[in-house]
Amino acid sequence: MTETLQTIVAGLDFSNPVVLASGTAGYGRELAGIVDLERLGGIVTKAVSPEVRHGNAAPRVWDFDGGMINAVGLANPGVNAVRDEALPWIAANVRRPRVLVNVVGRTIEDFASVVAALDASPGFHAFELNVSCPNTKKGGLEFGADPEALRTLVSQARAATAKPLFVKLSPMLGDVVGTARAAVESGATGVTLFNTMPGLVVDPASRRPVLGFGSGGVSGPALLPVAALAVWRVTQALHGVPVIGTGGVSTAEHALQLIIAGASLVALGTAGMADPRTAEHIVRDLERWCAAHGVKRLDAIRGTLEWPR
Repeated sequence: MTETLQTIVAGLDFSNPVVLASGTAGYGRELAGIVDLERLGGIVTKAVSPEVRHGNAAPRVWDFDGGMINAVGLANPGVNAVRDEALPWIAANVRRPRVLVNVVGRTIEDFASVVAALDASPGFHAFELNVSCPNTKKGGLEFGADPEALRTLVSQARAATAKPLFVKLSPMLGDVVGTARAAVESGATGVTLFNTMPGLVVDPASRRPVLGFGSGGVSGPALLPVAALAVWRVTQALHGVPVIGTGGVSTAEHALQLIIAGASLVALGTAGMADPRTAEHIVRDLERWCAAHGVKRLDAIRGTLEWPR
């Protein structure tokens, strides 16, 4: 591993900017022996909620021509199991990568309760708050789409920890810059752009959705331009705020697009599910690209996009 890819984000030292997105790496142990975790810059864990979640009915995942659609339902063993089993394994077995714990909830209070329950645990370095999930007290409106709820949620989570907080937003927001600003003003360290995009795939033979839940979250190649534009807009408006860019990344070139647009870190999901070693290949190819182009530090090209005049 060369120093070329090293970067400091939110006060944390990442050996490289490539991380595994939430939901694709489990809690690390699921990929041990398949992926060389020490080659990665970071891992975002599977979601953690206050209670055990069993998830949605099968089928939960479906490939289609443009990518993948999923409705897993944020299945997870609950905060107590993560604290007592998953995080101790990470602390004992994951050395180099920075680990972010993804947090979900049904109510505003759920987020702060998970953060408080895990904050003193070893094995991780930051939190990622998934505010794209529905607020059951507001009739299912996404937390991130409600400025008042978002501010309260982030403020409460910030009061529960001194660790970096990233807020994961939806691609369906009408004003992503305004939402990102509200999150940062309320205590977020940075934002993750984006979560999956809502969609529906229909089986013509049965005239039913292919997923057991019906609709789901769309991911894959088509989301890369959406993520790149959002990263560019947010980093131009909120100077110095770290952004994790995610959506459609499967190659080093894709990662470079997001970095040049302004991303501090790049997370991949769908591509890693197709080939778990994709992240390792991207790290290797970023090193080769830097060597071929005389780039001594990859973070030196972050945010260097030249917009047409």
